[in-house]
Amino acid sequence: MEKKIILTGGGSAGHVTPNLALLPQLSAEGYEVHYIGTAEGIERNIVEGREGVVYHSISSGKLRRYFSWKNFTDPFRVVKGFFEARAVMRRVKPEVVFSKGGFVSVPVVVAARSRKIPVVTHESDYTPGLANRINAKFATKICVTFEDTLKHVGEKGVHTGTPIRPELYAGKKEKGLAFLGFDGEKPILLIMGGSLGAQAVNDAVRAALPDLLRTFDVVHLCGKGKLDPAAEQPGYRQYEYISEELPDILASTDVIISRAGANAVFEFLALSKPALLIPLPLSASRGDQILNAGYFARKGFAMVLEQEQLNADTLLDAVNDLYHRRLSFLSTMSAEPRTDGTDEVLAVIRKTAHGEK
Repeated sequence: MEKKIILTGGGSAGHVTPNLALLPQLSAEGYEVHYIGTAEGIERNIVEGREGVVYHSISSGKLRRYFSWKNFTDPFRVVKGFFEARAVMRRVKPEVVFSKGGFVSVPVVVAARSRKIPVVTHESDYTPGLANRINAKFATKICVTFEDTLKHVGEKGVHTGTPIRPELYAGKKEKGLAFLGFDGEKPILLIMGGSLGAQAVNDAVRAALPDLLRTFDVVHLCGKGKLDPAAEQPGYRQYEYISEELPDILASTDVIISRAGANAVFEFLALSKPALLIPLPLSASRGDQILNAGYFARKGFAMVLEQEQLNADTLLDAVNDLYHRRLSFLSTMSAEPRTDGTDEVLAVIRKTAHGEK
């Protein structure tokens, strides 16, 4: 009998890319892979059309902590999504569902439980988000990236780390330099603001750019609609988003400035890339990135600069300090025994699909 699995997760790239890390091994083990997401979400753009994956769209509502008139209509979308997900499961008959979180995952996980299909969820952040707190009630097992997160999820929890996309390990420095048009004489600084970009980071980087370019060649992934033609100059490359060439760019990179999303920071750890983390502030988030960044700073994997202290001068001082101390960070990162959770997550999925504890 053919093995089947349903993956879900969406709303941001961080709720999708760990699923992609599982695909090669799932396919190698003979799984027929299905993915449930929304029709308009980023998950559809990333997943649909990938070889060996069947994409199914459902309705879903966003889980908001603030007032919005959509809070009155979105519950009906969630209910509709529940019945749509149930119908998909009735047709597909998966052995197991794996959820990476995000609001689209809630009706999928509840639908799986209603059909007695075992569910494995994965929490990337230091503390569980709202969607995963709901999903935890219906999950069979809860994989976590940070060992400290186990105290928040109870006896269902398993410390696995986070899956890392295998293509990131295949990057070539020479190809990255050729794509960027850099000669490799200067160290390369990569700035990443997340899938939507980070305006506060962009502004500070561009204000500090003349000084940064004295030391570094700079690659800036600034987000959709955030390119600044006036900033173009030798040694500076800006892109809205990079996908196919990212492994090569990372291979050529010496240090990174980034937000502190869990998937991103663990990718830096897996690749031994020292980073200056600028977490989303409490005014724009639930504080998960602040906790992620704090953990990485305590472990000696990264430096942290709070957005409230961010300006051209503090950014310049921090990134220069990071570069000068890079060998210390590299030593600490290379000594970390668990940097890629792909095999551990797959082991939990297999056991759960087979009814093992």
